[in-house]
Amino acid sequence: MRFVSRAEREQLNAARDPKARVRTTIDLAEDHLDRAEYYTAEKKFVPASEELGGYLGLIDNALGFIGDLVRDKGSTRDLYRHLDIALRAHIPRIAVMRRSTPAEYAGNLKAVEEYARDTRADVLESFYGHTVLRGAPESQNLRGAPESQKKTDKTKNLPEENKRP
Repeated sequence: MRFVSRAEREQLNAARDPKARVRTTIDLAEDHLDRAEYYTAEKKFVPASEELGGYLGLIDNALGFIGDLVRDKGSTRDLYRHLDIALRAHIPRIAVMRRSTPAEYAGNLKAVEEYARDTRADVLESFYGHTVLRGAPESQNLRGAPESQKKTDKTKNLPEENKRP
């Protein structure tokens, strides 16, 4: 279902730098999404599905392109962030289309919506990469003591001293 047309691929290859390429990819993907919304409103679900295939192909292409760049550079993280912001806006639009689509075509839209969500999660994970510290395991607190040895709050155990006259 995913594809990038030859004309779009030529446009992407003509971009001078990575930022321009990602911006062009996002613009082309939004054009496909706009056309899919139009076709869905007109009850033309087959052309809408084709447009969603083009949308998926472009998002997949952008993710692959950014993934091939050096990860530790700030500019690469910026590209991930641009893609994340675009996907964050696309997901609700896809959900609205899915609600107005008959069940036989809604499966395609559900798959597109899940793909966009999963891709956004991957983008966020790549954006933060190794700079995010993972939490301590649930069985231990920050000092390494098991959770069962937590300190109790002494003010709860003293009912008479806490009451005001």
